[in-house]
Amino acid sequence: MPTSTPHDWTLRPALPEDVEAIAELRAVVMRPDLERLGRYAEDRVRQRLRDSYSPEHTSIVEAAGAFAGCVALRPAADGRWLEHFYLSPALQGHGIGSAVLRTLLDRADAERVPVHLNVLRGSAARRLYERHGFALEREDAVDVFLVREPAP
Repeated sequence: MPTSTPHDWTLRPALPEDVEAIAELRAVVMRPDLERLGRYAEDRVRQRLRDSYSPEHTSIVEAAGAFAGCVALRPAADGRWLEHFYLSPALQGHGIGSAVLRTLLDRADAERVPVHLNVLRGSAARRLYERHGFALEREDAVDVFLVREPAP
């Protein structure tokens, strides 16, 4: 367990060549929840990221100058869609995810648009989103869909 909390994080625009690092991180981060739901497939978990990757809407999280994660905030008909928010397990629980999320939500608030997302049922990530004002929109057998209206 790290003895210090890494506070020096930045966001940079994603590049096309970041796709494989992101696909690998997605496989690591999502594996426990996908296995719990009986939906983990070694190749599919990476290919789904490759098929939907759009660097123009994705930011890379760097901590201490190294790749630490990513997040995408893409335009949608009714606001923005937050997706592919993955942070290295070694950095989770240190406040970086909350800080990154707050940065993106501030942007959406400035534009006065709601932000939508989905998480897997039973995912611990849901608590992070709810702490930042996301509320249940709907759910199905696999996913929980949340929305956050712009702050007043």
